[in-house]
Amino acid sequence: MLTPVIDEDGAPFWEYAARGELRVQACAACGELRFPPRPCCPHCRSFDSEWRLMSGRGRIWSYVLPHPPLLPEYAAQAPYNAVLVELADAPRIRLVGNVVAAPGAPLNSVDPARLRIGAPVRVAFTEVDGVTVPRWLLERS
Repeated sequence: MLTPVIDEDGAPFWEYAARGELRVQACAACGELRFPPRPCCPHCRSFDSEWRLMSGRGRIWSYVLPHPPLLPEYAAQAPYNAVLVELADAPRIRLVGNVVAAPGAPLNSVDPARLRIGAPVRVAFTEVDGVTVPRWLLERS
């Protein structure tokens, strides 16, 4: 599987994920949330930041079901989904991930017919090749 490339700006995101926390970088000066993490606030240009705890709830903003040709490690898991989740408590923040049946379930564990734009989801964390990544579980609507 492909694992995230962890840089200095994003390292706290992954450290919090390893603790089971979904946090988003916020400007300590103006309060604007930003993702992906970066050193400078695009709104006020401040270099002061903090990490705010999110509820872990959101909705599917968009999704795709990749079609072949796929990378060999992913081809075996097809059909699987890649989703863009809009966070409930930060609607301008959207995270990429996969909807799965349970935190450690394979990427193809949810029937693609169950996915729809606007479907409520909640975060679940699982370790992949030594990195804890957020995945998404469908909630009843």
